[in-house]
Amino acid sequence: MIRFVVLLMLTSVFCKAGGQTAVSDFNFVSYQRSFPVFNEALKRKEDTLIKQFEEKKLVWPAKYIYIRSFKYDSQLEVWVKQDVHDAYKLFKTYKICALAGTLGPKRLAGDFQVPEGFYYVNEFNPHSNYHLSLGLNYPNASDKMLSDSLQPGGDIYIHGSCVTTGCIPITDTQIEELYILASQAKNEGQDFIPVHIFPVAFKSPRSNYYLTMYEKDFPEYKKMAEKLKQVYYYFEKHKNLPIIMVGEKGEYVFGDDVTIAEDAKPEVKTVKKKEATPVKFDESELMNSVNKLPVFPGGAEAFQQFLDELSKQLVTMLPPDTKKTFITVEYIITKEGKTILPKVLRGASNEMNNLIIEKFESLPTWSPAIRLEKPIAIKLKQTIYVEAD
Repeated sequence: MIRFVVLLMLTSVFCKAGGQTAVSDFNFVSYQRSFPVFNEALKRKEDTLIKQFEEKKLVWPAKYIYIRSFKYDSQLEVWVKQDVHDAYKLFKTYKICALAGTLGPKRLAGDFQVPEGFYYVNEFNPHSNYHLSLGLNYPNASDKMLSDSLQPGGDIYIHGSCVTTGCIPITDTQIEELYILASQAKNEGQDFIPVHIFPVAFKSPRSNYYLTMYEKDFPEYKKMAEKLKQVYYYFEKHKNLPIIMVGEKGEYVFGDDVTIAEDAKPEVKTVKKKEATPVKFDESELMNSVNKLPVFPGGAEAFQQFLDELSKQLVTMLPPDTKKTFITVEYIITKEGKTILPKVLRGASNEMNNLIIEKFESLPTWSPAIRLEKPIAIKLKQTIYVEAD
C-alpha cells in the first residue's frame, strides 16, 4: 500500500470554508513589538509598506503571503492575497545578495547547499545574528527520507546581513519588510507561510539553458528538477498552490492537475558553442611589430565603454557560485580595419562565448595598424573583467 505524507504548507489546508480559522485574542504583531529590532523596523517601514500596497491596489495587511525563491536567478518573490479563494498577486521581488553552493537539494550538514523543495516558515527570530530572520522547516518530510540520516543539517533561514553558508540572505532593509509582512499574515491567522525554493525561474530561457547544462553533468538531478518545475507552472497558471505530498520513498507527489501545459513551457533552444563566422584570411599577413596600433572609433575611451557594457551583460551569465572572472579574447584587425575571427581563449561559458563573439564581430571599422606608413593586419588580445555587484 502506497503511503503519502501531506506537506502542511497550503493555505487551503488551514482554512474553513469561506475564510481562515478564527484568530485568537493573542496579537502576534504586538508580541513581536516587544523586541527592539522589530519594533524599530515597524516604525520605519509600516507606513511605506502600506503606501506600496495602495500603489499596487492591494489590501493591507495581507492575510496570506507566499514566498518563492530562485537560486540561479538570485531572486525572492513575495506574493499576497486576502482570501483563500483569491489568486495570489505579486507584491515585490527582492534580490538575494549572497550565494552558497550550487543547484540541487541539501542533503548533508555542512555542505553549504541551500535546500530546494517545498517548505514553510516555522520560526520568527527577532534577535537574529543576521538582523532579523525567518526559519524554514528544513528538513521536511522528503528531506528526512532522502538526506543523510544522522546529519541532514538544519537552521535554514531567510535573513539579512548579506552573508550565507546555506541560507537565503537579503538586505537588512528587505528582511525588515518581509518580516513585517510575514508577522502581519501570521497575526491574521496564516500559521504556515509557504516557501518554495526552485533551482531557476523556469520561464527564463537563459535560466533553463543553465539548468539543462547542469543536468548533463548531474543527470540524477533531472527527476527532482522536473517535480519542482511542475509546481512552478501550476502556480504560473492558477496563481494558487497545489496540494503537495511526499511518497514513501521521499519523492514529491501531486494531483493529476499538476501538469505542465505545452504552451506554458519556455522555448528552449539548443545552444552550441558559437564559432567565429568563417572568414578567408591568410595569417601570413599578420605583423608582429607596428609603428602605430589600430584605433577604435572614438579612441581608447570609447573602446573601454564598449568593454564595460559587454561586462555588464556578461555578469548576468555568471554561474551562481561565481562572483567574478577574467575572460581573454583574441581577435584580428585587418588592414581594412575590420574585426574578424574573434576567439575566446579562456574564462567564458558557452553562453558568454556566444555573446562575446557576436559583439566583437559587429564592432565598427577601426583605423588600422600602420607599419612603414602602410595599413597592416594585426592580432590583438583583450582581457574582459566581469564581476557581480
